[in-house]
Amino acid sequence: MKWSYMDHWRSQSPHGPIDQWESHDTMDRFLKQVAAVGYDAIDTFDFRYYQIMGMYGSVANYQEFVRERGLERIVNIFHAADYDTRNYAPHLPETHENILEDFRITMDRWSGIELDNIIVMPATLYYDMEPVTEDKIKITADLWNKVGEITGDAGVKLTCHHEFFCGIQSKEELDTFYANTDPRFVNLFVDTAQHCIASVDPVEFYEQYADRVTGFHFKDTRHRDLIGDYRRRPDSEIMAETTPRWFYEMGDEGGLVDFEAFMRAVVRNGYDRWLTVEHDKANKLGGDHAESTAIARWYAKNVLERVAAEESGR
Repeated sequence: MKWSYMDHWRSQSPHGPIDQWESHDTMDRFLKQVAAVGYDAIDTFDFRYYQIMGMYGSVANYQEFVRERGLERIVNIFHAADYDTRNYAPHLPETHENILEDFRITMDRWSGIELDNIIVMPATLYYDMEPVTEDKIKITADLWNKVGEITGDAGVKLTCHHEFFCGIQSKEELDTFYANTDPRFVNLFVDTAQHCIASVDPVEFYEQYADRVTGFHFKDTRHRDLIGDYRRRPDSEIMAETTPRWFYEMGDEGGLVDFEAFMRAVVRNGYDRWLTVEHDKANKLGGDHAESTAIARWYAKNVLERVAAEESGR
């Protein structure tokens, strides 16, 4: 069982909060901390490509920097697109050629290393897509079938990650989307907290689509969105007045995700790929990314790996 860490990170410096991309030294310390507490690899964002080129000269050079700090490789990239309905909206066919070209360029940029998945949010923000109709979801599905062929030709799986503010987030919308996507080209990346916030049981959802799942974001939440915060402009994770912090590490005392049941399901379904821990905005309300990362790794090792061993032995 191998664990990757999605590289959300903030730390304090003499000139205020910084992320690990501030310098070679901050990246060096970040990677060593992640390796020291027992993670095996990292995931990163596609938009980091420009910083990688500026700081390391190539994607392959950056991966070598990662390996020298004790981590195996970069496993997945998250393609965090700017969903501007004028030119990048999966439910609008007139934007599809632009999106397809974007992925042709993206796969070329990352061709210097082996990746497992390129992760996408498969729809615009909910308020830019609503009313969310079956026809719009089918148009969206058609696009991602085509994108999945592009990424597949590059040896990388296309996998879909549904934030609670994504245009496709309810159980009915998810079922419609996956009924209209080709499992050869479009996979699922389960985010335990995001689905829970959207009132989709992550364990049941994973069980239903286990044969299409190519990865996870393991993180917890204390809240479900019961008042339509997924429609908040411009950013549901920041603007929700009722919920100042959405995400917490696994093992959080107030967490809603049943991670032990989730891990049993993972083992029962024979999943044998990477598991990814994510801590999005862990520094809110006095939180600390380094602390959350260490606590989550402790929980993974001392709780989830034990549960997995017990389930495997049955």
